[in-house]
Amino acid sequence: MGNQIYAYITHPDTAPDIKSSPTFDPLYGFPNGRKERVLPLSREEMDRANMPLDKRDYCADIWLDYLTCRDKVYPLTAKCDHDYHKYYDCQYDDFVLRMKEYEREKRLKERAKRIDAKRSKEELE
Repeated sequence: MGNQIYAYITHPDTAPDIKSSPTFDPLYGFPNGRKERVLPLSREEMDRANMPLDKRDYCADIWLDYLTCRDKVYPLTAKCDHDYHKYYDCQYDDFVLRMKEYEREKRLKERAKRIDAKRSKEELE
């Protein structure tokens, strides 16, 4: 709820648009560069595995490991709980990374707004 109030009521000009790509250079502030995120499986591999669309993300390989384990030990699927938890840990880590990117975009927009306000104030003097 807090993000909705921030985005639509109190700061609509600096709130990042979650449906568009970032407005700032992804390497800005990273002098040594960043590690590029790559999907662990290709689209063809996901198609061959009949993977649901909601599972086709950065944790797809872990999801397939879980399904493979579940098929091997059926009906004792509780033996695959470690893979299940590993998948949800990956999902959580992905969520945290996306929220960090959102915060980075928000802070850079606020910084740009402050710099513009300072520059316009100096021009008036």
